Amino acid sequence: MTITQTAARPDATPTDWVRACRVDDLEPSWGEAVLLRMRQIAVFLLSPREIYAVAHEDPAADGAPVMARGIVGSRGDRPTVASPLHKEVYDLGTGECFTDPALALRTFRTRIVGSFIEIELEAE
Repeated sequence: MTITQTAARPDATPTDWVRACRVDDLEPSWGEAVLLRMRQIAVFLLSPREIYAVAHEDPAADGAPVMARGIVGSRGDRPTVASPLHKEVYDLGTGECFTDPALALRTFRTRIVGSFIEIELEAE
């Protein structure tokens, strides 16, 4: 079964699905950083079939690679992560910043194939 999170890319940039890790490698409600194609990505497991991936760099902290250590929560039914440095709160699905509309966190589509998490990245 394949599960995909976040909205489709609005442009026609060619993409590939890249294997990040096993679902069992992650703990629920905790982030982990993965390095894929020289890009650091924070991956969050919210349930066995709900995975989110965002840029690991904090937009409010000059790109400090800390988002995987953020605090997972929610705003209503929207899953969130709060930056561990400045506490800005971002929507894990859209990257929208609830505390500062000028900021945004890059999001990546995810899917589960077999027992592995894959993340959609621009094709090489």
